[in-house]
Amino acid sequence: MNKKGLAILMRTRMRPNDSSRLPQSPLNNLVNQTLPNSQGNQSIGGGLQQQHGSEDGNEKLNSRNPDRLSPENRQKLLILLAKEYDLNRTQVRELIKQYLGLELPGEDGKSGGLEDEGLFSAFFRIERNLRHALKPMYEVLFERLNTHPGGLKFLSILRADILSILAEENVASLRALDSYLKEKLSTWLSPAALELHQITWDYPASLLEKIVAYEAVHPISNLIDLKRRLGVGRRCFGYLHPAIPDEPLIFIEVALLKNVAQTIQEVLWDDPPIPESEATCALFYSISSTQPGLSGINLGKFLIKRVVTLVKRDMPHISTFATLSPIPGFMQWLLSKLASQSKLSEGEGVLNSSADRYASTFWENILEPEEERALMDASKEFTDGKNGMEVMFNLLKSTDYEWTVSAKLLSVLKPALMRLCARYLLQEKKRGKALDSVANFHLQNGAMVERINWMADRSEKGLRQSGGIMVNYVYRLDNIEEYAQSYFSTGHIHASNDLRRIVEAQKEPEGA
Repeated sequence: MNKKGLAILMRTRMRPNDSSRLPQSPLNNLVNQTLPNSQGNQSIGGGLQQQHGSEDGNEKLNSRNPDRLSPENRQKLLILLAKEYDLNRTQVRELIKQYLGLELPGEDGKSGGLEDEGLFSAFFRIERNLRHALKPMYEVLFERLNTHPGGLKFLSILRADILSILAEENVASLRALDSYLKEKLSTWLSPAALELHQITWDYPASLLEKIVAYEAVHPISNLIDLKRRLGVGRRCFGYLHPAIPDEPLIFIEVALLKNVAQTIQEVLWDDPPIPESEATCALFYSISSTQPGLSGINLGKFLIKRVVTLVKRDMPHISTFATLSPIPGFMQWLLSKLASQSKLSEGEGVLNSSADRYASTFWENILEPEEERALMDASKEFTDGKNGMEVMFNLLKSTDYEWTVSAKLLSVLKPALMRLCARYLLQEKKRGKALDSVANFHLQNGAMVERINWMADRSEKGLRQSGGIMVNYVYRLDNIEEYAQSYFSTGHIHASNDLRRIVEAQKEPEGA
């Protein structure tokens, strides 16, 4: 093993989602800027400081012991920042009153020329003061931290702390702080400020270590796997920011293939790869963000478009740009649907009361009659149930995935699961957009849903999330902007004719 390989191996645990790889909370350092000092004064925006308190083991919410804060005290600190350093609403209300009390020049139909200009000066002055008053005081802290070495990384971690608290409790002032910080980060991380890098084996071990640690879709198992993903027939591109030079904010992995891959196994274990000159397809098979604090900031949209442009420029023979993507929400949606429909079906035969009749309008047998009959026959030695939906629920919820090793069960489950997956991707929506998070990401970036693939990911994660099914999204260069705009404005999902036929062939739910 060469020196670089040894360095990566020694510095990386080779386990993504390991919490130990995440940076320490910046709140330990922020305490000194936001909490009262020993003289009882408060300061904010004084720059990054690292002070070490006593090691007596006592955890106090004060500047003398900032090194260890419990989640509870971190929450108190952030809420203090959100409330005490928010905007001055008393001042805002007073300025609004003054503004509304002004008489707009020219309302009486007379124009005084220069006199009007003088009268407008009062409007300009109050508008200027109002703009200033509407800026929260913590903006000063954010602006100063952003100019400080390491400050942008600090703010990203700070927002990750805020998001973790909001996931447990909806605090209005903290949500306002998060919204403001997200807006500032979006500005500072505009595409013009980001640098696109093709990451190769020649990059520093410290950066490659982060690729291994942050790979969120298909874990990198060892150094050979890492080197394969950065070698011939493969590409890895990442966005870096000058303020965080040794860590990609987001990176995408690309396989150069003859055709659009249908399983992740052929992508990860394609050894040796085809000669790059024979490739006609650039397949995006993994997109990973390294900063939890940048959640909701769509860096991937700009990354994909720039990578497409770069690959097309360097390899004109590449004509197809597609993905092989997971469907992380499918199994959760399906199991929930099966459970609820099974409960409703228990009383379907006895509809005496008006409540029963009302409930029946929400009931549908999501299995076709022939699918249910085949499933009931094939599942007798594996599980039991009153109907096909209950049987399917019992099979799919099993954590040993016994159904995946039975050729008979696979053959009867495939038509139903593929049909329901097509329905999930194309018809199930939230607020007018695709329910599945990965689908929503690619559709808003201008992709179309091309094909769903049976048993494309047989890993435990793939079976748990989507029953092993994966989907190909295709980026058609001439239609990217059109598709993105129509999805944004109307929620329309562009899909291949084959998928459309699968969905349109489904019977209408009863009561629909």
